[in-house]
Amino acid sequence: MSNEKQVDSGRRGLLVATCAAGGVAGLATAGAFVSTFQPSEKAKAAGAPVEVDIAGLAPGEMKTVEWRGNPVWIMKRSPEMLAALPKIDGQLADPKSERNPDDLTPEYARNGHRSIKPEILVAVGICSHLGCSPGSKFTPGAQPSLPDDWAGGFLCPCHGSTFDLAGRVFKNKPAPDNLKVPRHMYVGDTKIIIGKDEKGEA
Repeated sequence: MSNEKQVDSGRRGLLVATCAAGGVAGLATAGAFVSTFQPSEKAKAAGAPVEVDIAGLAPGEMKTVEWRGNPVWIMKRSPEMLAALPKIDGQLADPKSERNPDDLTPEYARNGHRSIKPEILVAVGICSHLGCSPGSKFTPGAQPSLPDDWAGGFLCPCHGSTFDLAGRVFKNKPAPDNLKVPRHMYVGDTKIIIGKDEKGEA
């Protein structure tokens, strides 16, 4: 009888050890399998699209959201602001957004107002010179660091580059290019998705 008990306890020990080893291996395999469904660090850094409600945005107002670690400006331009845009084309380095269009300006924004809807500007608020963030200078007229005939726009505080209310850079400034218009689309009249359009995610 004592021999049977020793055999039973030996089998029990072997069974417990086998189950424990199998469980550890199973957990390790499951962990590796589940981790394949997690976004990679590269995907996390790229940033998911951002949905923005602009229902309360009044003419002349701008809101800033973050996408891919950068500020994205959404501005509602007044009729007066829109009317001023074509009048300054001769002062701009790239009025038709022809430089680096695939990187800086989606096809649907390659127009005088650089937007899908004329009144709504969507632009990445990073200067194309050295990556500073320009400040808003919407009030027209003479101001420090701005010309006397200033029509409104943006001024980069780092090296003085100026951009109009469509994010287009003025001539003879350190910034080589217009502000980037990110891929975006409307989902309804008052909601915009930044980082995605009909072609997919940016």
